[in-house]
Order: sequence, then structure tokens, then C-alpha cells
Amino acid sequence: MLLLLIRFLQSHFGVHVPAAFSYSSTRMLLAAITTLFITIFLGPRVIRKLYELKTGQSIRVEDCPVLVELHEKKKNTPTMGGILILFSMLISLLLWMDLTSIYSLIFFVATIFLGLVGGFDDYLKMKHKNSKGLRSRKKFGLQLLLAAAIGAYLIWTPAALETGRFFKEPVAKLQTHSVQDHHVNMSSETLSAKEYMGRYFLPFKKGSFFTLKGGLLVIGLLITVFVITGTSNAVNLADGLDGLAAGTLVMAAGVLALFAFFSNNLEMSRYLNILYIEGSSEIAIYLSAMIGACLGFLWYNGYPAQVFMGDTGSLALGGILGISAVLLRREFLLALCGGIFVVEALSVIAQVLSYRYRNKKRVLLCAPLHHHFEFKGWPETKVVLRFWIIALVLGLIAIISLKIQ
Repeated sequence: MLLLLIRFLQSHFGVHVPAAFSYSSTRMLLAAITTLFITIFLGPRVIRKLYELKTGQSIRVEDCPVLVELHEKKKNTPTMGGILILFSMLISLLLWMDLTSIYSLIFFVATIFLGLVGGFDDYLKMKHKNSKGLRSRKKFGLQLLLAAAIGAYLIWTPAALETGRFFKEPVAKLQTHSVQDHHVNMSSETLSAKEYMGRYFLPFKKGSFFTLKGGLLVIGLLITVFVITGTSNAVNLADGLDGLAAGTLVMAAGVLALFAFFSNNLEMSRYLNILYIEGSSEIAIYLSAMIGACLGFLWYNGYPAQVFMGDTGSLALGGILGISAVLLRREFLLALCGGIFVVEALSVIAQVLSYRYRNKKRVLLCAPLHHHFEFKGWPETKVVLRFWIIALVLGLIAIISLKIQ
């Protein structure tokens, strides 16, 4: 909205607006500050309302009865706090992002859609105390639907939108920069959305890892669906201890925001040998909004938590993280900087498979992994802090990959 207002004032009234407000770096900072202040300011009001609605946290007892003892004090803590996070992010999107960008549209639709899915799930759990919420198949099916729609659009962009004024298809440039015999060699290749969506990049490797073309793009669609739905559910699984998911999201989103910012700059992307993606700064702005919102939410979600984000927040935030990685062609980078989410998801998969195919034997005391360490006697704060440290180290390694490749 800010960019549209600036353009309107300059073209119709000749009003001079400082150029700094149109810079992506400025809008990233403003987006983060906006969501931070909104979540902190509205937090008490939202928490009070959630208490009135009796949105208490439900505790699993089927496979981990000891959780009742460990988390007894949490049973009356309100959930659905993700409403606060998503609301602040949408306000930030409307204020600071380019509303004519296809990235703004994708994030707006994804946030609303996944927020509603998670919110309905939380509502069912609240309304029926013994309910598990929305059936897993329905919830997973809705996530697949959104991920498939996004993947299909990016790979097979409708021709009518390619030349439109608004929501133009993403365009990328593959640039190379090398020095041989004191001579700088540079080359550039412009890629359409379909062409750049078929390229996959590995951390620490210069150039694309592999490329999919033609009919093989169907495999690319499956990868996109896997990344978006997988990340959405992985963040949901990590949301089990006070501040764990929110703090880890801050670090993963920070890494992707940095890559998105550099990917929007022709010179920096050439120097760093990464893909130039026109308009990717809008991705950086929304991820910055996520960082601010999660930090503001941690004000109330840190131990002892006054509110939980619930599926309302975790499904949407995980989905946004996955979508960002897909748009930036950094799916493998997400697996690195979001390693905590990967391990949490794998721990649940391993536990389920072991229980089913090894005569009800478990590989962990309780899944996801953070509950396993709780069962071993680690205080909740120690588990969260150590997971944060690991997430920070993984994020730093991911950032190092910008230069070492």
C-alpha cells in the first residue's frame, strides 16, 4: 500500500517522498517493527479474550500418559494465539509490501487459507474437549490442495497473467561470476517462471544441482507439494514447548529473508553466484514481518507461556516458510536452516513406523523429539534453549554457504 500511495502522490500531485521508503531494506525493517509492536500491544487483549472463550491447551495422553504430569499446569493456557501473529503479518503485508506483486498475492492467500484450516482445527478441539480436532486426512488434504495450486501456478503460469500489469509471473536470471588469469568473466541467462522453477540448488554448490524440464516438471510439482505441506506439519509438530516453535521460526525465517534480499539485487546475486529473482525482496519483507511477529509473540509465549499459537499459527507459519523456500529455489537450504523442524518430523515418523512394524516397540520415550528429552529429565527451559542454539548454529552454517560454494 505504501508503494501505491507513493506512486499516486508523485504522479498526481508531484509530492516528493523520500526514496528510502521505497527501498526493500527499509520496508523489511518497518515490517518487522510493525508486527513486533502490534503483537506486543494487542497481546494482553487477545489473551484475555481467548481465556474468556476457554481455548485451553489439550494434552495428548494416548501414547504419552506422562505428559499429563509434565504439562498439567498448561491445560488452562489459551491456544489459538496464532490469530495474533497472522493478523499482525497481514497488516504488515498491506502496509509495506508491493500489492501488485505476485508474491504478495501468494502470501496473502496462503496465510488466510492455512490460518482458517488451523483455526477450524483449534476451534473443534476447544468446542469438544475430547476431540482431536479436524480429521488428519481432511487437514492434510486441504494443505495439499493449497500447495498443489501454488506449484501448478508457478510451473504452468496462465498465459493471460504473463503480460498483465499486476501479478506478473516471476522472472529470474542465472548469472555467473568468475575470475581467471586476472580477468573477470560474467554471463547472464534470463529464465521464465517455468524454467527457473525446474532448477534446484544445493547449499555450498555453485550452480544448479539438477534441472527438470518438460514432463519431468510433474516431479517438480510433487517436490513443491512435499516441501510446503511437510514444512507446515513439521512446524506444527515442533510447537510443543513454550517458545520452541516461535524462536526456531525466527532463525529459519531470518536466513531465508537474507537470501531473498540478496536474490533481488543484480550485483549481489552475481557476486554471490546465486539466482537473481526479480521482486524477491517482497519475500524478504514478509519473512521480516514473520520475524517481528514471532518475537512479539515470544513476549507472551516464553516460559511460562501465557498463550500458545496452536494450529492456527503453526500450520500457517510453517506453510509460509515452505512457500518462501520454493519461491527462492532454496528447498535444500530450508532443510539445513530449519533442521530442527526436519528432525522433529523424522522423530515422529520413526516412532510411528517402529511402533507399527516392530511389535509396538518405540525408538523414543515419546515423540516428537523435544518430549523425549523431557522424559529423560531435562527441564523444559533447557530443551528449548538447546534447540534454539542448534537452530542458530544451523542458520549460521546456511549463511556461510553464500560464500563457500
